[in-house]
Amino acid sequence: MKKVLFVCHGNICRSPMAEFIFKDMVAKRGLADDFHIESCATSTEEIWNGVGNPVYPPAKRELAKHGISCEGKRARQVTKEDYDNFDYLICMDNNNMRNIRWIIPSDPQNKICKLMSFTGSGADVADPWYTGDFETTYRDIVNGCEAFLKYLRNNCR
Repeated sequence: MKKVLFVCHGNICRSPMAEFIFKDMVAKRGLADDFHIESCATSTEEIWNGVGNPVYPPAKRELAKHGISCEGKRARQVTKEDYDNFDYLICMDNNNMRNIRWIIPSDPQNKICKLMSFTGSGADVADPWYTGDFETTYRDIVNGCEAFLKYLRNNCR
C-alpha cells in the first residue's frame, strides 16, 4: 500500500483538493485499496484549540462541481511522525517545500517533493487563496495527480 500525504500552507484549499481528487482518481481506476491518502498543513493558521477548520467553501464547491465530496475533512498540521508514516509527502509549492523543513528537517529517503515535479514542470500549484481561481487550481492538481499516478505505475512495481 502506498501512503500519500499532500501538503499546503493551511490545509483548507490545495492539499485537501489534492487529497480528494487523488482519492477519486484511484477509486475510479479500482485502486483505492492500494492507497492511503491524506492531506495536511505546514502552518497552524487554520487550527484553533486543536480543531482544524473545514475545507474552504469555494474549494469545496469546486470539488463538488466535479462530483467529489470532501465532507468531514478538517485541517491538521504535518508532524515529524508523518515522515515515517507516509511514502510520499507532496507539497503544492516552493513555500511549502521550505516550510516543511522546519518540521521535518531531513529527508534521507527523498519522500518530500512538489506535485508539479511529476509533470516535468517546476511550477507551483496555483494558490486560489490569493487568485480566487479554484478552477485553475483544480486543473493543476488533476494534471499533477495524473502524472504522479503514471510515475507510480512506471516506477513502483
